[in-house]
Amino acid sequence: MPGPDLTRLRIVLTAFFALDGFVFAGWVVRIPAIKEQTGASAGALGLALLGVSAGAVVTMTLTGRLCRRYGSHPVTVVCAVLLSLSVTLPPLTHSVPALGAALFVFGSAYGGINVAFNSAAVDLVGALRRPIMPTFHAAFSLGGMIGAGLGGLVAGSLSPTRHLLGLGIIGLLVTALAGPPLLRQAPPRPPDERTGARPGKAVPGTGSDRLDPRTRRLVVVFGLIALCTAYGEGALADWGALHLQQDLGSSAGAAALGYSCFALAMTLGRLTGTTLLERFGRTRTVVIGGSVAAAGMLLGSLAPALWAALLGYLITGLGLANLFPVAVERAGTLAGPSGVAVASTLGYGGMLLGPPAIGFLAEWLSLSVALTSVAALAGLAALIGLGTRRAG
Repeated sequence: MPGPDLTRLRIVLTAFFALDGFVFAGWVVRIPAIKEQTGASAGALGLALLGVSAGAVVTMTLTGRLCRRYGSHPVTVVCAVLLSLSVTLPPLTHSVPALGAALFVFGSAYGGINVAFNSAAVDLVGALRRPIMPTFHAAFSLGGMIGAGLGGLVAGSLSPTRHLLGLGIIGLLVTALAGPPLLRQAPPRPPDERTGARPGKAVPGTGSDRLDPRTRRLVVVFGLIALCTAYGEGALADWGALHLQQDLGSSAGAAALGYSCFALAMTLGRLTGTTLLERFGRTRTVVIGGSVAAAGMLLGSLAPALWAALLGYLITGLGLANLFPVAVERAGTLAGPSGVAVASTLGYGGMLLGPPAIGFLAEWLSLSVALTSVAALAGLAALIGLGTRRAG
């Protein structure tokens, strides 16, 4: 049984994961209103939205270094404050350049907190000796579902300024409650690693952050699994509903249900992820998950009927659910915050790559065929997972 300190640490880290999903989803649902406010065209808005991506990618590598120097717990708290403050900036802008700058700041905070709390979670997973990483990502998914649902409810009654200000206030309140116990708790270490360094990590105090070549290759490999997973998440978020409406002739409401099925399946899959990992182990969980996701997406993209496509989305979500948490946890175990930063950056890159890649493929072929690339990458993740069986 974990001690009270570790249980408390697990609770506060879960709160930060949920807060991250809640704030980000709350921003996403107000993008149409911000677009209208700034008078941006679709293309100009797309360029402004790259600010989030650019900020996140730039900050992720830097955050790994900050976590090594100051610790993942203080960096998590600082990034949570910055995330809560920066989410209030977009509705204050009235031009595309200003919006892009505001989103760069927001993306920087978002990328930073993702590396910091994943690093803290990796330390806790090692101390507990239980594969609980998926439960943290389930909290992120639940927070996102709540944030999106609440945003949809208040969109007609609250301006973006008031809505996102409210999100910022909630974020600061959660940080004020969860931050102090996180700062008081030193990062835990596994019982057999109380002395010395983990394999593959730089030894503290040596001034070296360099990893041996084998460890570096493994970290990149786990990052590729994260990329394959996040590619599917990004693709379904942006194109899943359009496929149901355009190719299968569904109503707008039924089309929206498609992504809801996918997101719900991701959440449920992550809630049961610890049980799956304890029963099957990391390698088989990744191989089975990638294979299931590949089969589900083939059904979801090529099925001629709406109900079958929805079933495919559901199966895809269940399959992909635990691949990203496992990849980040293994990269972090091998290389600490640097490993988390690499895997997160590659994963985020996959999420960025998915939507435009699907768009280009849809132009050349068709949207339904383009979505089969999600199945292809899920299958690739399974094969990569099979190749990493000796790494854990």
